[in-house]
Amino acid sequence: MKDDCIFCKIAAGQIPSATLYEDGDFRVILDLGPAARGHALILPKEHFADLSEINDETAEKVLPLAKKMSAAMTKALGCAGMNLVQNNGEAAGQTVRHFHMHIIPRYENGPKMVEWEPGKLEEADKVQIVEAIKAAL
Repeated sequence: MKDDCIFCKIAAGQIPSATLYEDGDFRVILDLGPAARGHALILPKEHFADLSEINDETAEKVLPLAKKMSAAMTKALGCAGMNLVQNNGEAAGQTVRHFHMHIIPRYENGPKMVEWEPGKLEEADKVQIVEAIKAAL
């Protein structure tokens, strides 16, 4: 736990939250600034700043928990779909430096979100990107 991290304090139960689920590794809470009705956050109890820092053991548990929560939320809220969103870094919209995953219920005729206009991958750019990423692995 990191002393100056609000999500660490929420995950540890030091700050009250609308908790939907809790186990030894995670707390799932309703987001106080929801993008849609039922918007929730999966918070690991251990502090990791972002995806690049999360350990493999915790990472392996996040998607099965998101699946479990998505199924329960779909049944309980009657939503038509679900977005799982995980932001890393300020440029990507991460405002709290504690790994977390958003579970955002989507409703028929609801607001558009998590959408973009498809671009075009140029051949020269494709080659450069592939080579650079493979070299970084």
